[in-house]
Amino acid sequence: MAGSARVSIADLADGAVHPPLGEAGRLAEPLMAVVLDDDVPPATLERAVARAGAGDRLLVGIASGPVPARIAGLLDALDLTLTVTGEDRRCVTVADPEEELEVLRRAAARNPQAAVVLGQVLRASESLPVGAALDVESFAYSTLLDGPEFRRWVEGRGPRPLPPVAEEPVLVRRDADRLVITLNRPERRNAYGRQARDALVDALELALLDPTLDRVVLEGAGPSFCSGGDLDEFGTTPDLVTAHFVRTRGGAGRLVHRLGTRIEARVHGACVGAGIELPALAGTVVAAARTTFRLPEVAMGLIPGAGGTVGIPRRIGRWRTLYLALTGRPLDAATALAWGLVDEVLPDDSAR
Repeated sequence: MAGSARVSIADLADGAVHPPLGEAGRLAEPLMAVVLDDDVPPATLERAVARAGAGDRLLVGIASGPVPARIAGLLDALDLTLTVTGEDRRCVTVADPEEELEVLRRAAARNPQAAVVLGQVLRASESLPVGAALDVESFAYSTLLDGPEFRRWVEGRGPRPLPPVAEEPVLVRRDADRLVITLNRPERRNAYGRQARDALVDALELALLDPTLDRVVLEGAGPSFCSGGDLDEFGTTPDLVTAHFVRTRGGAGRLVHRLGTRIEARVHGACVGAGIELPALAGTVVAAARTTFRLPEVAMGLIPGAGGTVGIPRRIGRWRTLYLALTGRPLDAATALAWGLVDEVLPDDSAR
């Protein structure tokens, strides 16, 4: 499809993918396709893998048929591969790879800084401990908060009043050796704002301090588990350094991860942004059958900032995480189960 820059494996091996910086540091053609259909000698393939691993652009493989096992190393090095068949976690199977490639290209072109930073963060953090990976995510998120793409999104949205104060944004109930934590702003679909975050952190810290608790259940009241960050608070950060420390040391992601196998997230409805980023860090995720999951941040000039570049890749791989974040499309519960994003899908009435 016209508009998508592409190279062959041999071209990639010969250095055809140059850094994407144009005049004044502007990103040009942030995404490039690598056509995987050609057979190449092993030495050429080895050079292509090395080039891909050191690349600065987002590199999306595209295959018109089954991907041969001999190029497994290249699949590792690419940011994502689009195929028509197969279940490899480094690939997304689609009906028309060319059409899907154009969707990805347009998304990256609209917000090239966010798209490229997302790819860099996913690559950099996949081998880091969770705490360090959360720091990397937050550093990148803070950088983008001061960027032109997010500024454009905020200006396009227009001014918003701050959300009203909630009396009990989170409910905590103990039942024998089980602690149930319920996000309790159903009128805002449990948007993850300051009040909900601080109350959730208090509840999770309580759980960590109590060795008599065998199980922690995290759930949400109302039609959705969590609709993501409260958009009325976006763009109100007092300064980026403070925001980084609040996001990491004052955030819920580290605590959810520290609870490990003791915590189960029970999700339902439209789980957006933090609504899947935080659960993905839990030991177990149980979803209602009609649950959907979506990562909308790149379209706002940002990347996932509540642990999405950390917990989600550890479940489904950085390749499919990039796909979800670039497209911003909802993922249904059945596909989420097949990919490993959730551990169990239950009938809607029994998953809450």
